Amino acid sequence: MPRIEHVVTASEQGSRLDVLLARIKGVPSRSVAVRLVDAGAVSVNGMPATKKRVLVEGDLLVCDIVVPVPAGLVAEDIPLDIRYEDEDLIVLSKQAGLVCHPSRGHETGTLVNALIAHCGYEGLARLQGDERPGIVHRLDQDTTGLMLVAKTDEAGTVLQEGIRAKAIDRRYLALVHGYIAPDTGLIDAPIARGQGDRQRMVVSEGAGARPSVTTFTVLERFDAGRFDDGYTLMECKLFTGRTHQIRVHLDHIRHPCVGDPLYGPQNRPKAQLGLTRQFLHSWRLSLDHPLSGAPLSLLDPLPDDLASALASLEERSLGRTEAGEGCLPGLPVMAT
Repeated sequence: MPRIEHVVTASEQGSRLDVLLARIKGVPSRSVAVRLVDAGAVSVNGMPATKKRVLVEGDLLVCDIVVPVPAGLVAEDIPLDIRYEDEDLIVLSKQAGLVCHPSRGHETGTLVNALIAHCGYEGLARLQGDERPGIVHRLDQDTTGLMLVAKTDEAGTVLQEGIRAKAIDRRYLALVHGYIAPDTGLIDAPIARGQGDRQRMVVSEGAGARPSVTTFTVLERFDAGRFDDGYTLMECKLFTGRTHQIRVHLDHIRHPCVGDPLYGPQNRPKAQLGLTRQFLHSWRLSLDHPLSGAPLSLLDPLPDDLASALASLEERSLGRTEAGEGCLPGLPVMAT
């Protein structure tokens, strides 16, 4: 059981116990600090104390970190492909098929279960609620690539504010059906949950629709074949973070992701290049570290199934755009 000992300094004198405890490294948040005090896991000078206790210089705080885990949340030994980790956050590459957090029909076997095994429940932020420790943003179950995980509420707050302020640059590679003529484009179309099929999201102007903005840059185009009308490889950038946003927006402009089982053309199986999931990969993530401010920039190569689908089109390439020439040579064709 992790134990924290802290001697109150002159600058900390006059602080309430719960407020100061939340500032001590190893205590994830104030809500956790309050629960620890209420559970009797915190003492001041060897005696139990209330959360409203006003501290004085020299007081000795001892805290045993015991954070109650919600029923049903269990640690599971699921492999994590971690690309960066420190005391505040994790950047990982999520594999296909992994759901981000428990939900109906996916009570176990999720990224959250894997994170609990890796960090411990108490070592993850809970800004998204006790049932979603560590989660800052999500990727669809079969969308792969880079994701942010927050270990502390402080880091999580800054990361979420960064996403809202568009200060975190999240870019995706998508291979879509059809030939897209413009080299760049903007899709500004509100998204709502579908009425007839609750699993599908739709572009809508109705009540409940939320503003959604995606930009795209064409990287490479591919000629039409016997069973398809050609393909376009593009980089998409999110300015909002709605459920299925890129997939819905690309379907809206009649260029759905190759292999997409929900939004793609189901009557053209040979046009899917052997894929059974959407060709959508979070390949680039750039941000300033939420606490130190140091720049972080990561690239993630395509996983094998997407790389193979793209390689199968090599002889049909109509040439890369200037943007494609600038970024694609730096992206390995096959994952290693």
